[in-house]
Amino acid sequence: EARKSFVSQIKKLSDIERETSICINRCVDLGRTSLYIAAEDDSLISHSSVPLPVDAFLERLDDLSMGYCSHYNSACRSSRENFLESIEKYLYVKKGFRRSTANNQAEPRALDLHSVLTHRSGSAVMLSLIHSEILKMLRLWGLLDFDVEIFFPHDPHGLPRAYDKQKSKESDQPHIMTVQMLLEEILRNLKDAFWPFQRGAADSLFLRAANAANCIDKFNGFEDSGYRLASTKAAQRRLDRGVWTSVHFGDMRRALSACERLILLRTDPKEMRDYSILLYHCGLYEQALKFLKLYQDMKSSSAQNPSTDPVSNLEEDAVKKLIVRLNLIAMEEGWTRPLYVRNYLGNNSEPL
Repeated sequence: EARKSFVSQIKKLSDIERETSICINRCVDLGRTSLYIAAEDDSLISHSSVPLPVDAFLERLDDLSMGYCSHYNSACRSSRENFLESIEKYLYVKKGFRRSTANNQAEPRALDLHSVLTHRSGSAVMLSLIHSEILKMLRLWGLLDFDVEIFFPHDPHGLPRAYDKQKSKESDQPHIMTVQMLLEEILRNLKDAFWPFQRGAADSLFLRAANAANCIDKFNGFEDSGYRLASTKAAQRRLDRGVWTSVHFGDMRRALSACERLILLRTDPKEMRDYSILLYHCGLYEQALKFLKLYQDMKSSSAQNPSTDPVSNLEEDAVKKLIVRLNLIAMEEGWTRPLYVRNYLGNNSEPL
């Protein structure tokens, strides 16, 4: 139900709206959409048959906006800057919302809207969403009558801040968060946090998983320390035994869900490639090959110039090796899949 609700929201996204700032009223309810993402992840790990109360957390978000009214006074209207500063003080001082520390950016609690509303600590993208939702409500109530943007910080410690759009500078453009960018950032943060292969010499999630599948030539410049090799082997052994989640070592089911939602959102074709390597590690070889071929078809149709980036070249070499291996599996085994797949992707939510 959470996935269906997520899809019903993103279906409303037109090409124009995807590039629209999150501070502008829109057809897609970003707060609700974010909570549907959290509800799906909660259902994958929860031992309760009761779904996440999305409407209750939406009320909490509305109450946060309502609370500003008691904080608001005429002095706040002395200038636009003072008005926006009063909202920041309300959110970050009076209500105590703070950004998660750099060491805890990958903590799931900082990446789910309901947890951020509860614990008042979250990632930059979650704080940006909450800030923009307050501004949206103030606009509906007539308290905000000028155009505002959220300055999204790209450093590890900065806070999202609102500014008068009329006084924006060209340097502000890379910090403007659009609807598409916000949803992508939410899902990519979750994908990073839950990726089952957390350790590796490469920043590329795909290369870490490909390395675990022995789809990378070590002499091509991708070297691993003994610790990283041991971590990779340990991750693969957990997956082989059907252990889909482990503290600080990812969660296959939620990583798969993040990839699936990114594909539904029509983002980078590389999401299909990343999804396929996870399917491969699950033993779902036929599906893995299907998404790899879709990735290659989309990549060839985009008519991009060949990349000179060594990481991209390593990724493409790994894709080719994986396709060859999957074709061999198809010929030799007829897509026979391991017995653990049923346990692994079944209804049992208890780690083994």
